[in-house]
Amino acid sequence: MKRIVVLISGTGSNMQAIQQACEDGKVAGKVVAVISNKASAKGLEKASSKGIDTEVLSHKEFDSREAYDAELKTLIDSYQPDLVVLAGFMRILTGEFTRHYEGRMFNIHPSLLPKYKGVNTHQRALDAGDTEHGVSVHFVTEELDGGPVALQAKVPIFEGDTAEDIQARVHEQEHRIYPLVVNWFCQGRLKLEGGRVTLDGEVLGAQGYAAD
Repeated sequence: MKRIVVLISGTGSNMQAIQQACEDGKVAGKVVAVISNKASAKGLEKASSKGIDTEVLSHKEFDSREAYDAELKTLIDSYQPDLVVLAGFMRILTGEFTRHYEGRMFNIHPSLLPKYKGVNTHQRALDAGDTEHGVSVHFVTEELDGGPVALQAKVPIFEGDTAEDIQARVHEQEHRIYPLVVNWFCQGRLKLEGGRVTLDGEVLGAQGYAAD
């Protein structure tokens, strides 16, 4: 069973989806710790209620991003993780930190990368007149929201939709595909090799795995 550490800043709904998938035997791993930069993160209570170790490391107590990331790395590594999962962790990470976990850290981003890196993705898709939007799970690299994609899921945008309507559809897909990608990794099927994502030894395209 692979050891998984999850980083959150808020409700931790994706953390919950992954934890539940582990509990149901759908992921060949176990969430061993949930770490947040905010003591108010509701996901901490949810993790604690499942008997998962929780930690708070506030970025406000550090003078620099580098100092915070160094301490965060030490805390994460104390749990000896095989995989680090960013699940709504609202921090821009330093290059040294991302390099340390290269090939064993995922993020989930609410857009069809490379479109709409950064924030406010749902509103930006609306403003652009897009007819579809979605979510991407990708390996984390030094480039913000720029790591190689493992899997995407698309959702439609209908006339009259609000950003909140789109967000609800995207969240539903997030909770489906994130545990799936985590399981691929835990099974040893999904890897980052030479800057490219492979699944069962096959190199994936820019948008990750695409089912027919």
